[in-house]
Amino acid sequence: MFEAFRKKRQRAKLKDEHYAFLFDENTNEDEFVSFDCETTGLNPKKDEILSIGAVKIINNKIELSKNLERYLKPTKAINQASIKIHHIRECDLMGNTKDATTAIEEFLHFIGNRTLIGYYIEFDIAMINKYTEKIIGTTLPNKSIELSSMYYKRHRKESAHEFVDLKFDTIMGKLDLPKLGQHDALNDAIMSAMMYLKLKEMPEYKGAYS
Repeated sequence: MFEAFRKKRQRAKLKDEHYAFLFDENTNEDEFVSFDCETTGLNPKKDEILSIGAVKIINNKIELSKNLERYLKPTKAINQASIKIHHIRECDLMGNTKDATTAIEEFLHFIGNRTLIGYYIEFDIAMINKYTEKIIGTTLPNKSIELSSMYYKRHRKESAHEFVDLKFDTIMGKLDLPKLGQHDALNDAIMSAMMYLKLKEMPEYKGAYS
């Protein structure tokens, strides 16, 4: 009931009916979108998105040909400390960026009303929402699946006090999944999709994340 109320409130704030499709009932239950953002920092209120990577999962297959990768031009200089994390320099963005409005609009058309998948996805959704509230008046109504929580729930702890390492690379290693070179938004989205498909086949998840 709360979910329906939340979605109704979001729908009421929509100021561009061209994006009403985001609120349509999701009849594509076998379709998901795995996505990731690279940002200038970890504060959605003041930081910006530098790149978005997304890939569709259809009928339990990662559709590599159906991907989206966009680089956004920041409004201010990129913090040197953040470059060590995302490895995106200002020179890397020259001639390879789109304005934020265009990039976000293309992302919205790409995801449609599908369920979103990601690693610590709440942060990425918060970053996207920073832009959508300005562009279409409301936040993303899509359902989402958090991979770190998914992994934590299936991990068989030997004791109640055991520490569960939820770092991205650790989870990939524990699931025996290949790493795709350096971390960038699209590669992370693809690896997150692989992580989801592996986790959903675990006995603990049968039927829970179809």
